[in-house]
Amino acid sequence: MAFSELFSEFETVVELRRYTLHPGRRDELIELFEREFVEPQEAAGAHLFGLFRSRASPDEFVWLRGFRTMSERKAALEEFYFGPAWKAHRSAANETMLDSDNVLLLRPVRRGLASPPPGTGVHVTVSPPAPPPESAFAAFETEPAPNDFPQLPVRMDGPFSVWFSRVASPASFELVPTSRSLIR
Repeated sequence: MAFSELFSEFETVVELRRYTLHPGRRDELIELFEREFVEPQEAAGAHLFGLFRSRASPDEFVWLRGFRTMSERKAALEEFYFGPAWKAHRSAANETMLDSDNVLLLRPVRRGLASPPPGTGVHVTVSPPAPPPESAFAAFETEPAPNDFPQLPVRMDGPFSVWFSRVASPASFELVPTSRSLIR
């Protein structure tokens, strides 16, 4: 499936979530996350398409979640975070984390970018507002709408531009997909 197809219905609102974990607990969180949290979030209306390990940071878990609209984001988050799956497993998940508040709420700046060439790593660049380079296969900017689900904080220190590529830039960090990531 092409990256641009992944965004076909969910490209209006995207969360880039970067979690800092207690040393040595990343695989534990990923296993719990993939087993207990993916399907319930998707059933609630979220689209999880990128679950990654940071190559340079062994205690970082990065993931992408998309929604059709801000109001659908709010409804999906309420359903999931007030629902049985999160209630049953939130303590186990939270025990692995040092910080889960490094979250950017994004919207696309350009549709119809090329699909990424095959490869194992995806480079993500977060920068002050700037046009994406030609090597980008997806590009976003900070979503200006207020966070309508304050239980999950998002960063307000922007604005930012974010793009995904297979080419490293000085400001990028490289991600390796987990078994559930649709971006490979």
